[in-house]
Amino acid sequence: MPGWVLFSILLLYENPVLISASGDSTIKESVSASVRDVQGLQLLVQEILLKTFESGKCILILADSMYRPLFQGPWFRRYKGSASFIMIHTDDAEDLLAPCKATQASLDLARNNSCQLYIILVANGHQVGRLLKFGDRYRLLNTRANYLMLFDSRLFSEELLFLWKRIINVVFIRQFSGKAQNDWFELSTVPFPIAFRDVLAPRRLDVWNRSQFRKGSVLFKDKTWDLKNETLRVAVFAHVPGTLKANTSSLRTIDIGPAFAGSEIEILITIAKQMNFRCELYEPEGGGVELWGRKHVRPTYTGLLSEMSTSRADIALGDLYYIPFVLGIMDLSIPYNTECLTFLTPEALTDISWKTLLLPFSPIMWACVLLCLLLTSTTFYILARFHRGIDGKKQLTSNRAIKLQLHNAPEDLKYSLLMRQYTRTKQAGEPEGLFQFAETGNSLLYTFSMLLLVSLPKLPTGWSLRLLTGWYWLYCLLVVVSYRASMTAILSRPAPKVTIDSLPELLASHLTLGGWGEINSEFFKSSSDDLINTIRERFEIVNSSDEALNRVIEGHLAFYENAYFLKHIVWLHRGKTAKNSNSLRHLHIMRDCIINMPVSIGLQKNSPIKPRVDQLLRRMLEAGLVKKWLYDVMKGAVIPDSDTDGTKALMNLKKMYGALVALAIGYGAGLLALLGELLHFNFTVKKNWGLTSLIRMGR
Repeated sequence: MPGWVLFSILLLYENPVLISASGDSTIKESVSASVRDVQGLQLLVQEILLKTFESGKCILILADSMYRPLFQGPWFRRYKGSASFIMIHTDDAEDLLAPCKATQASLDLARNNSCQLYIILVANGHQVGRLLKFGDRYRLLNTRANYLMLFDSRLFSEELLFLWKRIINVVFIRQFSGKAQNDWFELSTVPFPIAFRDVLAPRRLDVWNRSQFRKGSVLFKDKTWDLKNETLRVAVFAHVPGTLKANTSSLRTIDIGPAFAGSEIEILITIAKQMNFRCELYEPEGGGVELWGRKHVRPTYTGLLSEMSTSRADIALGDLYYIPFVLGIMDLSIPYNTECLTFLTPEALTDISWKTLLLPFSPIMWACVLLCLLLTSTTFYILARFHRGIDGKKQLTSNRAIKLQLHNAPEDLKYSLLMRQYTRTKQAGEPEGLFQFAETGNSLLYTFSMLLLVSLPKLPTGWSLRLLTGWYWLYCLLVVVSYRASMTAILSRPAPKVTIDSLPELLASHLTLGGWGEINSEFFKSSSDDLINTIRERFEIVNSSDEALNRVIEGHLAFYENAYFLKHIVWLHRGKTAKNSNSLRHLHIMRDCIINMPVSIGLQKNSPIKPRVDQLLRRMLEAGLVKKWLYDVMKGAVIPDSDTDGTKALMNLKKMYGALVALAIGYGAGLLALLGELLHFNFTVKKNWGLTSLIRMGR
């Protein structure tokens, strides 16, 4: 057990948790004697608990040496089995703006156990104010819980007024002065909603004496249900789909401030109507460049974050991401949407139309076709050589038989036998039907010609060759039909394009990666993924969508944003360049999402209206209103899918680049072959003919 815990008694539904913490003496302040009747105060606290508190809940009690005797064993036994308590005994001179570890641990325990009532009985109002500032800054206090504390005018100094816009469920106890009213206590609270700046006047709730409450008023009620037409300041900048400059009558706008529309504006209008408040919209200084903002010099910020960190705005709109960086500055409502964050990339970095003839088959398919061609031509050549050998043996046997007949034949028949032998010898120069495959070059040539469905000049001799030819023709038919069908499908679609649709492809493209606003880079800084870390190293901030779009078109940048925003700027670019139909072919939204990011409405830190806003937002989500508003915003920005664009089978010269490339290769190869034949004829054949003529003349 830690040394700072003096004693603890666990009473969850049986005993309360009693924790006593003591801190070092660092600051000494004067003590306010606002309550002299300590015994009457004890009865009042008991009466308030009996009247307002539900059983089974958690209560935190913080008391100094003056009010510590109120909470002894008999007092806790009164609530045995109905509540759990966390008690902090603070030193009279402890600096609660930097409390000791014991006090911090106790406050953290109360927050984690969702304590719904904080009883703070400390005579030094300055000490209480420093505690509330500390709890608000580091969120160790549940500002939306109920608070019961002593009245002290120092709690309403100018530097503490911001607290009473966040801690609104508070009851102050003040004892009346005068002997006749010595046992009377006034219960007051802070007015909410009210636009106070320099002076705050607490509002009386009720008066209590030792017997009863005078009015019987509800001490802790929900003040956020009706804001009584109060005006809340809303910081906003244009960012699709949440907010955009209103230029259409189909979307609603707010009367006060600049004209904005969008899904978040629709949400805000609905919440304002239900909670009965008005909205004053304004754009932060430099919001068009800073957008959400960035950390300037700690702890100051720029842009929208500056408005929220300094409490100049009550609500913030602008597609705020549900990330720790933003949560450390303001509160966020429950996410109302999940946006796909991805990159806008150049669509065609290279032209591959010259590959049209190769596209119908995959590389593995082409390898198989080539392998079959080589194996089949080799098989044809072997079978042809085999049949030539058989025919040669038959001819040799026939010649021997004729010679034997000549030797034994009479003189008048020898001439006819010699003519028959001459004719057979002349015709036996090449066996019939084997000349296509008897040579290596011919075998490869005719096998390839059959693959192109060119018929053979003559059916080959030999049943083995004929059977192989028949089955090879069936194979050729299947391959050619498949190739033609695939080629037809390719030519009927738009020209093939090179696109980037995955993170590995993006990183391999060597494009510069950039995004709009420093908040977009926070995700990459906090991720441990290797690919994301690579993006972080190459990421740069581009605070102009027009500049980013131009750099994407030029093929130098991949722009990081949510898919709705990217579709919107592509749609705007389509409208600006409607005369140039090819302009959009340079833009492509990557299909893979880097992350699906939750998006929320921004509220002031420890804002008391957050529970009510979350409740209304859940109802809108369940009713499908948010989805409908998103559709209304994006219905104009419809970008046709590149795979379905131009489905008509229209031919153009670009689609025929592959055929022209093949024709050029054929012409080139033919010219080279012709040049080789001419050189061979002039330098080899003619020379041999001249030498042969001289030999003949010499003879």
